[in-house]
Amino acid sequence: MASSDALLPISAREEDPLLSDGSRSDSDAETHLRRRPVKGLLAVSFGLLFIAFYVALIATHDGSRSNDAKKIESDGTATATSRARLAGVSEKSNDQLWKLSGDRNTVAFSWNNSMLSWQRTAFHFQPEQNWMNDPNGPLFYKGWYHFFYQYNPNAAVWGDIVWGHAVSKDLIHWVHLPLAMVADQWYDANGVWTGSATFLEDGSIVMLYTGSTEKSVQVQNLAYPEDLNDPLLLKWVKYSGNPVLVPPPGILPKDFRDPTTAWKTSAGKWRITIGSKINRTGISLVYDTTDFKTYEQLDTLLHKVPNTGMWECVDFYPVSKTLVKGLDTSVNGPDVKHIVKASMDDTRIDHYAIGTYFDSNGTWIPDDPTIDVGISTSLRYDYGKFYASKTFYDQNKGRRILWGWIGESDSESADVQKGWSSLQGIPRTVVLDTKTGKNLVQWPVEEVKSLRLTSKKFHMEVGPGSLVPVDVGSAAQLDIEAEFEINKESLDKILGDASAADEAEEFSCQKSGGSTVRGALGPFGFSVLAHESLSEQTPVYFYVAKGKDSKLKTFFCTDTSRSSFANDVVKPIYGSSVPVLKGEKLTMRILVDHSIVEAFGQGGRTCITSRVYPTKAIYGAAKLFLFNNAIDATITASFNVWQMNSAFIHPYSVEAVRSLSRT
Repeated sequence: MASSDALLPISAREEDPLLSDGSRSDSDAETHLRRRPVKGLLAVSFGLLFIAFYVALIATHDGSRSNDAKKIESDGTATATSRARLAGVSEKSNDQLWKLSGDRNTVAFSWNNSMLSWQRTAFHFQPEQNWMNDPNGPLFYKGWYHFFYQYNPNAAVWGDIVWGHAVSKDLIHWVHLPLAMVADQWYDANGVWTGSATFLEDGSIVMLYTGSTEKSVQVQNLAYPEDLNDPLLLKWVKYSGNPVLVPPPGILPKDFRDPTTAWKTSAGKWRITIGSKINRTGISLVYDTTDFKTYEQLDTLLHKVPNTGMWECVDFYPVSKTLVKGLDTSVNGPDVKHIVKASMDDTRIDHYAIGTYFDSNGTWIPDDPTIDVGISTSLRYDYGKFYASKTFYDQNKGRRILWGWIGESDSESADVQKGWSSLQGIPRTVVLDTKTGKNLVQWPVEEVKSLRLTSKKFHMEVGPGSLVPVDVGSAAQLDIEAEFEINKESLDKILGDASAADEAEEFSCQKSGGSTVRGALGPFGFSVLAHESLSEQTPVYFYVAKGKDSKLKTFFCTDTSRSSFANDVVKPIYGSSVPVLKGEKLTMRILVDHSIVEAFGQGGRTCITSRVYPTKAIYGAAKLFLFNNAIDATITASFNVWQMNSAFIHPYSVEAVRSLSRT
C-alpha cells in the first residue's frame, strides 16, 4: 500500500523505525511524541522494565507465525495457546465449551452440509467466507454508510488480520468492496487491528488503527483516503511516519490497542483514548493532538477500574439527558452525560457506565461507582453474545449507531467445515433512557423494517402452564413485536403473599434453571426456532418475582440450553433484570435470522443476542410457540409477527454498486 505525507502540514521524517529495545531514539521522541513531564525516577524505572521485557520478548517470539501458534488438530479442536493469545488480542476460544462439557476430548457433532448451510444468515452482515471479528471505523460519507471489519481472507479462524470493507445506502443492504488495508508494513506486519474514524472540520477523514509490528508490539498508526472525491473510499493511504504512537513507559508491548474516534477539547485540540492495563487494573490512556501525527500524553487517565484486566475496544461518547437523539462525539455541556464502554479481554463482555466528563484534565467519573465499568454489577450493552462493539455518529440522520461483533458458539471445526465464522449484529441506535436516566436504550435501526414481508397480528389469553403454536409458517426469518399483561388477580395474589418476598433476590436467568422452572408469575414468552416436538427450542421470556421490598422485579432471559441436539455447542442461559416503570406493559422484540436471535426487552433497556444451531428445527421445520409456564398467572399477549426478506448482500462489482445506489 502506498504511503504519503499529504494529510496535514507537518515536517516529514525519512525514517521512523522502532529500536530493537522497543523504544525510540531521543531525537525522534522529541519530534514525534511530546509528553508532559513525568515523575523522574518512576518513569526511568518503568522505562527500564519496558526495555527488559521487550528484549526478552524479541528473544522468545518471532511474530504470529511462531511454533506456539494455534494449530487445528486432526480432531478439529484447538491447542490451548492460540496465535491470537500470543499476539495479545482477543479471538475465538473453545475453553468455555470444554468447561461446560467437562471433557476437552468431546467428540464433534456430525454436521451435514444441509444443517451448516441453513446457519448462514439472511439479513445480518457477514463476509462471503472466512473469519470476521471487530467492527472498525464505521462512518457515513457522501451518501454511503461504510463498514470496515477485522477479517482473515485466508481461513475461517482468527489470523492474518486485514480490514474488510463494505458499503450500504441503508445499513441493511450491503455490497462488499476490495480490502481497505492489508498487513504490508513493518508496523502492521502481524495484523491491521481495530481502529476508528474521525471527521475533521474540513470534512476530510483520518483513521487511527492498531498495528501489530513484526516484533508483535502494538502500535498506533494513521491512514486516510487517497481520494476524498471517491464516495466509496476504495483506496486508503498509510502515513509514511507510522507508527504515530508506541506503548508508553509502564505499558507492556501487547497491552496498547484500539484507539477511539477523536473529539474536540475546549482548547481546540483533538483528544483520543486507548485501552490498556497496569497489572490487573484496566485503564484508558488519553492523548491530545492537533495533527494526528504528533501526540501529547496526559498525566491523567480517562478512567481506571481495579481487577478488571485488559480494556479492549474502549468507546467514549456523549448522550443527551433530555433529547432522544444522537450527539456528535465532540458535544459537551450541562445537558450531556458521557458513556465509557470497555470490552473486557478476560471475560469477552462489553461493559458500560454513565458518568461525567471533565474536559480540563481529560478524566471521567461514573455516576454510580457501584456499577463502574467492568465490575460484576456493571451494565452491559448486551447480556448474550456481543463483543468488541463500536459506535459512530450518523450525521445523516442525527443518531448514534452501535455495531457489535457476534461470535460463534459452536466448535471451531464446524466453522472450518462451513467455511465462515462470525456475524455483526443488526446496527442499533443508542440513546440515554430519559425515563430512568440510569441506562442506555438500544433499538434496531429503523431501516430493518424495510425487510418486513407478510405479517400476522395476534391477541391471546394464555393460562398457566400453556403452550400455543403460532401459525406463521416457517419461522427462520422473523421480526416479532409483543406486549404482555399479567392479569390483576394474579398480581394481587403474589403481592399479598409474604412467603414470596425473597424470590427476586434469589432468581437469576443464568442460575435458576431456565424456562422450564416455574414460578408464580413466569416464565412466559416465545419459543423461537422450535421443532414441532419441542425437542429443540430457544425460549425468550420474562420472569416476574417479588423482592424483599415487596415490589415486583422483572427479568428478561433467553434460554439456549435446548436449542440444539449438537453436543459441541455452547448453550448458556442469558439475561438480566430489566427496569419496568409504573404503568408500563411488558414488551419485547425478537429478530430471528437462522443461527442468530436478537431480543430487546422494554424498548431495548435490556438486550440479549444468542447464537443457536438447531439440527432439526431448520428450514420449514422451524416453528414459533407462545408459552406461559407460570404456576398461577394468566397472561394476555398481543403481538405482530413479520416474515423477513433477505438483505441480499452482494460481492463486489461495479454493477452491484450501481444497483444499490439506485435504491
